[in-house]
Amino acid sequence: MLRAFGVTDKGRIRPANEDCFAIHEDLQLAVVADGMGGHNAGEVAARMAVDAVADYFTRLPTDDSRLPTADCRLTTPDWPFGFDPDLTSDGNRMRTAILLASVQILESAMTTDHHAGMGTTVVAVRAVGGRLVCGHVGDSRLYRMSGGRLRQITSDDSWMATILARDPSADPVLLQQHPMRHALTNVVGARTRADVHIVESALADGDTLLLTTDGVHDVLDDRRLEQLLRREADERTTAQHIVSTALARGTRDNCTAVVCRYQASGILRTS
Repeated sequence: MLRAFGVTDKGRIRPANEDCFAIHEDLQLAVVADGMGGHNAGEVAARMAVDAVADYFTRLPTDDSRLPTADCRLTTPDWPFGFDPDLTSDGNRMRTAILLASVQILESAMTTDHHAGMGTTVVAVRAVGGRLVCGHVGDSRLYRMSGGRLRQITSDDSWMATILARDPSADPVLLQQHPMRHALTNVVGARTRADVHIVESALADGDTLLLTTDGVHDVLDDRRLEQLLRREADERTTAQHIVSTALARGTRDNCTAVVCRYQASGILRTS
């Protein structure tokens, strides 16, 4: 069972908050999005993505009776983007939810002038039968604290991450000064078939999950985030402290943190 709490703040520079998050403990689901686009369209895209993912899982059948039985790559009403045999059924559901969000955002951008060009990042997590299912697009991140150690689970879809992947010898400190460092290579809503990354793994009792937008992790490195998560505090206090620390460190962006704690027994301790 996941228990979660989130905090978002527009920060001290941006005039509006284009981050958005949702927590649905009944669905064991948490979603974070960081929108982009003029005339408040980024805020619209982020909200659309968060709502679309949650709506999909709200309407989802609770069993696997409608899994594909023939060519699993063909589209069907239940699997409008096909079924990837390399993923579990829950991984395919997460992928479908995010792709449906991408279609909705793209359609709105094409039919509403002041929504033109809007898009958003997404990172979404579910706890299903003792397993973590994560879907992500863009540079919003998922971290996992397990056994007292923090690890970044997602990989950024950004120009900087692409350069570092191609050339591990590149200096990340120098790249941090590059004007393209925040350019995204993959977002929800830019095209129908966003490249949705799915990560699935077993959850351990006591694991902590942290979902962040770049307003947080651009100014708080893994070491600092690990220190904040190690503190004995509930999800609310931890999320609030992470965002307040990002603000104190001078973040120039909207910042959002969602902290989730997993208890295998379904009985969550309070701090």
